[in-house]
Amino acid sequence: MNIVNYMKYNIEILIKSILAGIMIGIGGTIYLSLDDKIVGSILFAIGLFIIVVYSFNLYTGKIGYLINNFSKKYIRELIITLIGNFIGTLFVGFILKYTRIYTMISEKAKTLADIKLNDTLISILILSFFCGILMYLAVNTYKEVKDIGKYLAVFLGVIVFILCGFEHCIANMYYFSVSSTWSLNTLLYLLVMILGNSLGGILIPLCNKVIKKGVET
Repeated sequence: MNIVNYMKYNIEILIKSILAGIMIGIGGTIYLSLDDKIVGSILFAIGLFIIVVYSFNLYTGKIGYLINNFSKKYIRELIITLIGNFIGTLFVGFILKYTRIYTMISEKAKTLADIKLNDTLISILILSFFCGILMYLAVNTYKEVKDIGKYLAVFLGVIVFILCGFEHCIANMYYFSVSSTWSLNTLLYLLVMILGNSLGGILIPLCNKVIKKGVET
């Protein structure tokens, strides 16, 4: 791959990642705009639905495939994806400050962010771990299943992680942005969330790989 194609490829990944971050930001905005948590979680799932339908790049949807695609190239893609997701969520959180809905959603986002940032790191890690499992299942089921169940998996994955109170690192990037709660401590919590989502995301494909090797031997 020459330098021009290399740059085009990475720029495409970045753009699709930024778009995924924007979709999560829109989903988060829907959630913050509603008082009903169940309805909010259902409508938040529209963000992930658009991401999988249009093949945008969401970190929590891609990390699980690292197990069967372990290479410098894929690791680089994951890093670009994470950066793009951050840019997208930051953009939505920033631009909404100039709208009439900002006061309402920022107050809710601040309450939500405070709960997360006052939790213990081990709790955040565990809650992020389970969210990572659900995100892998939602995205992979969408890819593997050919009937209407693929769409159900996307919505149920999001609904369950929200109602359970699990932590999604990209969604939290949006909440931290719209609530203006960024700090070194916030970055530490975000890193733990990313770690938890990553560990949860690779759990099932790792287990499947181990089982497959055991059967082959």
